[in-house]
Amino acid sequence: MSSTLELSKVASQVRRDIVRMVHGVQSGHPGGSLGCTDFLTTLYFHTMKHNVDFNMDGNNEDLFFLSNGHISPVFYSVLARAGYFDVKELASFRKINSRLQGHPTTHEHLPGIRVASGSLGQGMSVAIGAALAKKFNNDTNLVFSLHGDGELDEGQNWEAILFAAHNKVDNLIATIDFNGQQIDGSTKKVLNLGNIKEKFEVFDWTVLEMDGNDFDDVVATLDKAKSLTGQGKPIAIIMKTIMGKGVDFMEGTHEWHGIAPNDDQLAKALSQLPETLGDY
Repeated sequence: MSSTLELSKVASQVRRDIVRMVHGVQSGHPGGSLGCTDFLTTLYFHTMKHNVDFNMDGNNEDLFFLSNGHISPVFYSVLARAGYFDVKELASFRKINSRLQGHPTTHEHLPGIRVASGSLGQGMSVAIGAALAKKFNNDTNLVFSLHGDGELDEGQNWEAILFAAHNKVDNLIATIDFNGQQIDGSTKKVLNLGNIKEKFEVFDWTVLEMDGNDFDDVVATLDKAKSLTGQGKPIAIIMKTIMGKGVDFMEGTHEWHGIAPNDDQLAKALSQLPETLGDY
């Protein structure tokens, strides 16, 4: 368990990793990765009970599933910084024969990756299946998942959301990254989702809201979510974030959803992100 100060130091280094990784191959998705850094840092360094001696079965530990797999840079960095594999391997991101592909896959056997993701809309179903498996095995640990707001355009999510409530999958905490941006523009312009909180509530979930870029709020909300498990309802967290958080010229715009910074932009980004744990 880490203090918010310690978490912020890890997050700063993770953000440095993200911009360096996508710059190194001029490919990747920095915007959402930067926005979700504080959440994933808190999850792996404070909230979850997990084992860096990776076992695919995941028995007797909390599990995490990344549904919006295009934000793999933040996932890889957090896993490495948490001890799942050597941070030096981050330099291989998206390169030929790398275990760190643009979207997480399992056949490379990268520790920490439990499911291939990137085909949007599937992660909710996977997380529900894992949560049910824990119930069947009398495993009292929890399942966490992360989904993009634009990803909710996929209809499979809503079938899964209905299924989870009907089957009282109350060991699942699903977080929605509500940054209001997707690859083609704002979510309101592409396909307005309306009030996501009310939608989940109508589908009979317990719903919390938090500022995903405020460590105090993230820590407190995740702790509260854990306390609400086992009460007959799955839990959703609507997490408001800023796409590109931490790099001023990337913040709040869909334009940095899937492009890499050039040399000058990288230098500017790194000047805003203190090196705290050592670059890879």
